[in-house]
Amino acid sequence: MRASAAGVLGLETSLLQSGMGGVAGTELACAVSNAGAAGCAGGYKLVGGALSAMLERLTEGTDRSVGVNLIPEVVGPVELRRQVAQVLHETPERVHLSFFGMPEEAVFDQVAAAGRRTVVQVGTVEDGVHAAARGAVVVAQGVEAGGHLLGTSRRDDLVGALRALVPDACVVASGGIGSPEEARRALAAGADGVLLGTAFVVAHESRAHPRFKSAVIGAEESDTVITDVYEIGWPGRRHRVLATAVTADPHQPAKFIGRTEVEGKPYLVPRFSAAVPTEATSGRIEEMALYCGHSCGAIADQVPAADVVAAYARVLPGAEVVSSRERAQSYAG
Repeated sequence: MRASAAGVLGLETSLLQSGMGGVAGTELACAVSNAGAAGCAGGYKLVGGALSAMLERLTEGTDRSVGVNLIPEVVGPVELRRQVAQVLHETPERVHLSFFGMPEEAVFDQVAAAGRRTVVQVGTVEDGVHAAARGAVVVAQGVEAGGHLLGTSRRDDLVGALRALVPDACVVASGGIGSPEEARRALAAGADGVLLGTAFVVAHESRAHPRFKSAVIGAEESDTVITDVYEIGWPGRRHRVLATAVTADPHQPAKFIGRTEVEGKPYLVPRFSAAVPTEATSGRIEEMALYCGHSCGAIADQVPAADVVAAYARVLPGAEVVSSRERAQSYAG
């Protein structure tokens, strides 16, 4: 017997939204949570007053389970602990901590001491087993996923390997899930729920730039590439994006190609920046980092986030705890 993702996180359906920095603002996170899934706001490098403003909007926008996503390798251990402390201090217990990549042991202790739930996205079996041992919901990210990649395994292979090694852990599948049918396949591989990123990029409440949304809707799986060119601000990590003039010719000068705004502060956007183009971005959008997974081929239109949740809810488990045999029978049907 093991709990579904819905059961662990207090949701109506076992669906998690990726906390995509820039794209996943509080509007999207709250809309997803209010629809019965786990919304997640991207904390990225926010700290201090900027993070407080975001947390206030998040907790005012929903009274349901919702997450804040933080990225250990981008901010470093000291700043991460500061971010975590601020989230724990300024939010109620229904707000869980979601980490893209493994945090330090001290962070696991910090979150556990506060009685909060932890979600950790991983790309390797080793990290997944470690996160499971710390009681985290483990998001198994396959290389089909859009955005930064944490490993080299395909989604269902990673899910299956983790299920064999940590049979009682709550494992959520991520990567290439653009339809309820694909979600069924992930569940059949052993997942207890799914995490969607690209499908929410095009949601009405997403902060993605309109041209970014249009590009995702018009793309096929073959239009995505794995590269490391968008490294300014996040070096040393491969990422899956839509092919652009920049991925085709990575030897262009790293000059400024646009402007953007984050929590009211203006920034210049250099070519090769890891920042996504948002509704607050201007300039050469078509040259910026258009993170996009294999699921784009199944995404045909912009819809409200609640509609995305409703489409998947019919195939995903709710909060009940069921046996592995019952799960297999359900997914086969």
